[in-house]
Amino acid sequence: MARIIVDDYFCKGCGLCVDACPVQILELDMATITEKGYHPACCVDQSKCTGCMSCALMCPDCAIKVMR
Repeated sequence: MARIIVDDYFCKGCGLCVDACPVQILELDMATITEKGYHPACCVDQSKCTGCMSCALMCPDCAIKVMR
């Protein structure tokens, strides 16, 4: 089963991964603010991740890793 790991240190909350996810399991975590002042992306349902890597490929800061 695939899972997504978002590195909050590098994530700037641009939302490109949210738009790229075909199963729409990513969203910006509005309850969290990183030390740089951003709302990082988070996965809301790891069980629905298909491992397509669209989110990781779209991320301009390489903040997302997809583990298979």
